Amino acid sequence: MGGQLLTPEEARPDDVVLAWEGADLLAVRLPQLSESLDHILAALERAHGRPLAELDRKAKQSVVRTLEARGAFSVRHGVETVATALGVSRFTVYNYLNYADEQRAKARRGDRRPERDG
Repeated sequence: MGGQLLTPEEARPDDVVLAWEGADLLAVRLPQLSESLDHILAALERAHGRPLAELDRKAKQSVVRTLEARGAFSVRHGVETVATALGVSRFTVYNYLNYADEQRAKARRGDRRPERDG
C-alpha cells in the first residue's frame, strides 16, 4: 500500500509509532488514501498483465468489486480515478457497483428465480 518505515524520532503526529514493552521501535507513515488507490490500481494492472482499460466488461466489473472491498470509493474522486483507469465513464462505474450490490443480494437470498418485471 505504499507505507514508509521510519525511526520513532522521525515520526510526525499522524504517523503510527509501534512500541514493544514500552519502548518505541518503529514508526509507519501511511500514504494518503489517494496515493493508496494509485498503488492498488497499479497492482491490479500487474495482476491482469495489461492496462485495466483493455480488460473486458466482466473483468472490469471484478476490478470494481475488488476496489469497492478495499475502500477505493471512499477516497475523494475515487470513482473518477477508477473510471479513467478502466477507460469507462463514471456512470459505468456506478452501474458496475449497482450490479455488484444486486448480485450480493441475490446470493444472500439464494435467489435463483428469474427477475420479475415491474
